[in-house]
Amino acid sequence: MKRSYIPHFIHYVLASTSLMLFSCENGGQSSKENKELQKSKAGQVYQWSESEGEEFLEKMRESYTTAEAWTNRAALIRSNILEATGLNPSPEKCSLNPIFGNWRIYDGYQVRNVAFESLPGIFVTGSIYAPIHAKDNPPGILSPHGHWPNREDYGRYRPDVQKRCAAMARMGAIVFSFDMVGYGQMAEYGWEHKHPGTMKLQIWNSIRAVDFIISIGADPDRIACTGASGGGTQTFHLAAVDPRIYVSIPVVMISNRHFGGCICELGRPIHENNGFKTNNVEIAACQAPKPLMLVSVGTDATEFTPQVEYPHIQYIYSLFQVPELVENAHLPDDEHGYDYNKRAAVYPFLAKHLDLDLSKAMNPDGSLIEDGIVIEEIEALYPFDKDHPLPDHAILNNEDVIWDF
Repeated sequence: MKRSYIPHFIHYVLASTSLMLFSCENGGQSSKENKELQKSKAGQVYQWSESEGEEFLEKMRESYTTAEAWTNRAALIRSNILEATGLNPSPEKCSLNPIFGNWRIYDGYQVRNVAFESLPGIFVTGSIYAPIHAKDNPPGILSPHGHWPNREDYGRYRPDVQKRCAAMARMGAIVFSFDMVGYGQMAEYGWEHKHPGTMKLQIWNSIRAVDFIISIGADPDRIACTGASGGGTQTFHLAAVDPRIYVSIPVVMISNRHFGGCICELGRPIHENNGFKTNNVEIAACQAPKPLMLVSVGTDATEFTPQVEYPHIQYIYSLFQVPELVENAHLPDDEHGYDYNKRAAVYPFLAKHLDLDLSKAMNPDGSLIEDGIVIEEIEALYPFDKDHPLPDHAILNNEDVIWDF
């Protein structure tokens, strides 16, 4: 596939912001042994070579020339993800048994911490951001985070995560920001992220997060998911296997040859398995024909999204005669992350497809309205405290997960 200019993508040329570190150590191997590792400008390891990635897309494009053909391919991709992760058949869903903290009221939004059970004793921890005066059946937005491991710039506690969650709540959505497996407060009890079972549990936790956000009043027909880096991976993994995701916005993560660098992204054979082969472009495209936005930058593995990944996905959407429902916001000078420019690109897409009030988050000139958003301390976002203790039946490490309860 030769790279060519595609005139229909949204091309934001904005000033770059500060470098944001990403990913954890490489948790998987290249698809071919003993070949020289290739890396992106940001140091991300490519699992496939450039030619392998582009030739694969070209070959696959020839294999689906109708909407029905793509639907069948998407079903195969979805089935392989579930089979490879051990989620087919689907586990029984237990009661969520949520534990809610108290609301904290801020300028145009409110926050409360919560934990719920995705499996008996397995607690998913996070925080709900909501409008002060929500309409009936507001849209819901899931906000998974990426691999930012430093305590001062960590997981869902990062300022950029808190800012986008608050802004989206101001716009009128219920937002659930939740911890990855082995992150957040549960890490202090003994949970680890780098564990063979992480991908399976993380996808399952995301599916249960959809159950949860609907249970607290979100419109089941207007559920979105958006995250950056490893949060972008969680976004398209979830959208691929759970049809309830109406809007998907993976940020700085869709590459035809980079599949991530962590065991939660590479720990199960979802890309190559018993003769089956796919990549993250096709996995993300399982969202078709529902709204999908790719956010890419010129300084990491998404640098060629406007010329390679986006045209392929737009072709798939054209099979459904809705190419306008997929967009690409490309920021050629930006770094890997979910910083100001990415938020400015994402909010209009969310507002358009979820019927949100964009004026609560952006000025007419395109600048963001973030005055009054409070960046809370890490401990303030913990769901378990003296008034809301961790239940005695809580499982405190990865090894004790019981799927067949």
